[in-house]
Amino acid sequence: MIIHFPVKTPTAKIEEIAKSLEAIVLKDADKFALITGSSVKKLPEEVAKLATESFVFDSDIQLASKKYTSSVREIQIGKTVIGGKSNNTLLIAGPCSVESEEQITQSSELLKELGLTALRAGCFKPRTSPYSFQGMGIDGLKLLDKMRKNYGYTIVTEVRDATQVKDVIDYADVIQIGAKSMYDHGILKACAKTQKPVLIKRGFGTTVQEFIQCAEFVLSGGNPNVILCERGIRTFETKTRFTLDLCSVAWLKEYTNLPVILDPSHAMGYAYGVADLARACTAMGVDGLLIEVHPNPAVAKSDASQQLNHDEFRGLVKSLKPVAKAVGRTIV
Repeated sequence: MIIHFPVKTPTAKIEEIAKSLEAIVLKDADKFALITGSSVKKLPEEVAKLATESFVFDSDIQLASKKYTSSVREIQIGKTVIGGKSNNTLLIAGPCSVESEEQITQSSELLKELGLTALRAGCFKPRTSPYSFQGMGIDGLKLLDKMRKNYGYTIVTEVRDATQVKDVIDYADVIQIGAKSMYDHGILKACAKTQKPVLIKRGFGTTVQEFIQCAEFVLSGGNPNVILCERGIRTFETKTRFTLDLCSVAWLKEYTNLPVILDPSHAMGYAYGVADLARACTAMGVDGLLIEVHPNPAVAKSDASQQLNHDEFRGLVKSLKPVAKAVGRTIV
């Protein structure tokens, strides 16, 4: 349950009520909001008299629910807005990982050529093998910062675990929480304390309920700027890396108030299918796409098979624009 109280309510009284209901307290300019577990369906009479309104939920999808806020949250990403009344589909592109200054500069030049503004690349890589490239770490973050200063880009990069979260928050414009880190409460709670946009990727073995409840950790901690990212789930299929769950995307758009973006690169796992999936995602009217593109995918140090080369990416961007226009959206 979410309960609203007038902002003039004494803080001591709010704290007393919160303690009695085991509730989380959020405060904005015009009200207090107390969030309890969804098992609470009715307020004590003395509390109900003080409240201005309350919202009852069937599950712990609460702050993210359209039953609470019917419109999609508007989130500012650099000079671009997604969600809200915007019809923007933000194309976030770049290599899987920062590998060198030459490589990330070439990627930046490509985005400049195409008029794009959001650069993604990993610096801390959560790999499945200890013998694989683990990322450039803080040196990679510094290179991304250099690209931001040189080109004016919005930087999207991933935090792998709670030990790096401060550095990523300091350097990134959008903090990405990867599929393998989605349940890391140290990361979630740290991201709740900033107002920077947080992009949460769905774990590949995670239900939609669990996915959104991770977003609720950030929202209930005080950061309203949360973006959901579908990147494929693990199924019985073995011919693709994962299965892109567009059915769940339709559900998220219908029932949550959070912007939704998709990552066809990780879902497919192979470059040949990324463009078709990206066009399908765009046709759903989503708020953004994450696409991996590398100057020379054959020598990429991570996820080489799924990264588009520059010519392939140019062709993809050209093909996405009419698809977006057909559903009333604009690729930015």
